[in-house]
Amino acid sequence: MKVCIVGSGAREHALAEALARTAEVVVAPGNPGVETLPGVSVTPAPPEEVVADLFVVGPEAPLVDGLADRLRALGRKVLGPGAEGARLEGSKAYMKRLVEAAGVPTARWASFDRLDEARAFLRRLPGPYVVKTDGLAAGKGVLVTPDLGEAEADLEAKLSGAAFGEAGRRVVVEEGLVGEELSVFALCDGKQLALLPEARDHKRLLEGDLGPNTGGMGAFSPVPGLGPSVLEGVVEKVLEPTVEQLRRDGVEYRGILYAGLMLTAEGPRLIEYNVRLGDPEAEVVLLRCGGDLAGLFLSAAEGHLAAGPSVLEGSAVCVVAAAPGYPESPATGSVIEGVAEAALVPGVHLYHSGTRRDSDGRLRTSGGRVLVVGATGADLVEARSRAYDSVGRLRFPGMQFRSDIGRVGEPEHAGRAEPGG
Repeated sequence: MKVCIVGSGAREHALAEALARTAEVVVAPGNPGVETLPGVSVTPAPPEEVVADLFVVGPEAPLVDGLADRLRALGRKVLGPGAEGARLEGSKAYMKRLVEAAGVPTARWASFDRLDEARAFLRRLPGPYVVKTDGLAAGKGVLVTPDLGEAEADLEAKLSGAAFGEAGRRVVVEEGLVGEELSVFALCDGKQLALLPEARDHKRLLEGDLGPNTGGMGAFSPVPGLGPSVLEGVVEKVLEPTVEQLRRDGVEYRGILYAGLMLTAEGPRLIEYNVRLGDPEAEVVLLRCGGDLAGLFLSAAEGHLAAGPSVLEGSAVCVVAAAPGYPESPATGSVIEGVAEAALVPGVHLYHSGTRRDSDGRLRTSGGRVLVVGATGADLVEARSRAYDSVGRLRFPGMQFRSDIGRVGEPEHAGRAEPGG
C-alpha cells in the first residue's frame, strides 16, 4: 500500500515514521528529516497530482480549505474531514453551537464581531477570562487571563484585525475553566470511533505555564492517574454525541477527531476540537501506537473501522526546541548543530519542524518550532531523562525550550484554556 502524507512539519515526520512500518510513504512536501527515513520519499507536487492508496492530511489549514473534498472528488481515499467537518476547528463559534446542540458539556460562551457587545459580555463573567479568535491562528489566538483589563485590550486588538488579521475579526469569549487538561484522540469512520493514546501538552512558552500561548512546547503520554472511567465518559458524553450531531447535520466525518478537555471538579468539559493530530501531541501518541497503523487509517477512510490500534507499554515525552523570538517573531537562518549526536540517545526520535538545508548541505532553522525531540521509556521519568539528554546535545543560537515537560503534579497543568496543538 502507498500512503501520501500531506504536510511539512514534525507531525508529518512522525506520521511518516509510523506509517512506513507497513506501507510505502510519500510526503508532500516533507522536510529535511523526512527525507532521511527509510522507505519514505518526498515530492513537491500538489497532493491532487500524487497517486496513492490513502491520503493522510496532517495540518488543519488544507482541511479547512477543502483538500479532502477535492481528493475524494478524484476518487481518492482520505483520512481527514471535508470542509464542513473541518469547521469544527476552522470556526470556534460553529464548534460551540454544534456541541451545544449535541448536549456536550462545555464552558459558557458567546461570539462577537462588535467590541461593545463583547466587552459587555466579558464583564458579566466571573473570571478567569478566555478570548479566542474564531478562525485559525496556528494555536496562538487564545488569551487566558484573570485580568479583566488585559482581556478587554485583547478583544480590541483582535476585533480590529491588528492581532490576527481576518481570523480575529470575530471572537469567542468564554468563561475560563480550572482543572487539569487532557487531549483525547479518536479515529472516526463516519459512525464508529476508536481511541488512540491520550496525551497532555504544554502550550505556554515558559516553565511553570508562564508566557504567551504557543503552538505547543512539548507533550507526554500516558497521563498519570487517569482511570478508564474518565476516557469512557469522554467517549460517551463528548465524542459520540458530536459525531451523531454531525451526522444529523449531514456531515460524515472520516478522520481524526481531537478533543481538548479540562478535567474540572464537575467532570470533563470540552474546550476545543481539532480535526487532525495535534503537534507536538502526535509525536508522543504515535510513539505509543503499535501494529499496522496504515491499514487502520485506511479502514477509517473507507468507512469500516473495526478496532483501535495496539498500544505499547511505557511512556513517551517530547520537547520542542524553538528559535529565539518564538512565538511572536522567531529568528531564522541559524546553523543547527548536534543533530547526529542527539539522535544517539536510546529511545530518542528527532522530528524536524522548522528546518531547511542550504546549498552546501548545512541544516538551518526556518521556523519558530525547529526540532521536536521525542523519547520513549519504561515510565515518564526515563522518557523525560532521555528527551532532555538529547535536547542538551542540540545547538543553535538562542535555542529555547522548557525544562519541565512531563513533570506532572505541578501548576503548569492547571487553568489552561486551549490544550490543542
